[in-house]
Amino acid sequence: MYDIRTMCKAVKLHHSVYYYHKTNKENRYKKANEELDKRIKEEYEKSKKRYGSPKITKILNKQGIKVSQKRVARRMKKIGLRSIIVKKYNHSRNKKVDYENKENILDQNFKAEKPSEKWVGDITYIYTKETGWTYLAIVMDLFDLKIIGWSYGVNMTAELVVEAFRKAKNERCTTKGMIFHSDLGSQYTSNEYEKILLENDVRHSYSKKGYPYDNASMESFNAILKKEEVNVNTYETFEEAKLAIFEFIEGWYNNRRIHSTLDYKTPNEKYNEYKKNIA
Repeated sequence: MYDIRTMCKAVKLHHSVYYYHKTNKENRYKKANEELDKRIKEEYEKSKKRYGSPKITKILNKQGIKVSQKRVARRMKKIGLRSIIVKKYNHSRNKKVDYENKENILDQNFKAEKPSEKWVGDITYIYTKETGWTYLAIVMDLFDLKIIGWSYGVNMTAELVVEAFRKAKNERCTTKGMIFHSDLGSQYTSNEYEKILLENDVRHSYSKKGYPYDNASMESFNAILKKEEVNVNTYETFEEAKLAIFEFIEGWYNNRRIHSTLDYKTPNEKYNEYKKNIA
């Protein structure tokens, strides 16, 4: 193996020139990594430490920064950044759903061609030191995964889910014959809830008892809410939790959180794009 000086002499190049370019190249690479690390940290902090390399890569690419996901992942590991991991729900099919004549009309078909074609709903639990367990009722439109209605209270009642539906209707009108899918909880099978769906000509679809995959999109949102907000915070009061939920849903999830299933768009971007195309 020849040393550098001998090889430089053989090609009639002064060794100082070689070392200059070598050092300059290393400095440029180091500077590029420092700048990339800075941009990665910015997007990571903007997401409140929720985004991993796939989403950060997409954002940087949109900003005109050509970088691969592998490189972003390497840099994140190098500087000690790790996203909050959300469990993915498997959309496996199970057609044996008939339970007390409650039909599963949705049948795990979570795709919608337009807004207000398919809505899904659920209730999730949130703990506060002041009141103990509290309850969040949610309505999502499967077209853009937007949370279009939600209601938060200290009691898990039929009125809680009715209020969430009313808010969803105010946000995005119902359409004749559309589907609303939920589990078989007493709130959703109550006379009050069945009545409001009937009044709006909405068909009620039900998950099989004890089978969350029939409402996988809603379960995925609950997992996101818990992993990215609820499980990383402690709420002293009901009002503190309510404000955090508002900021998460309206400020973050609907407006800023990009989704791989929406081609890395936010729910609001997906909806606004649809409205623009039909205008």
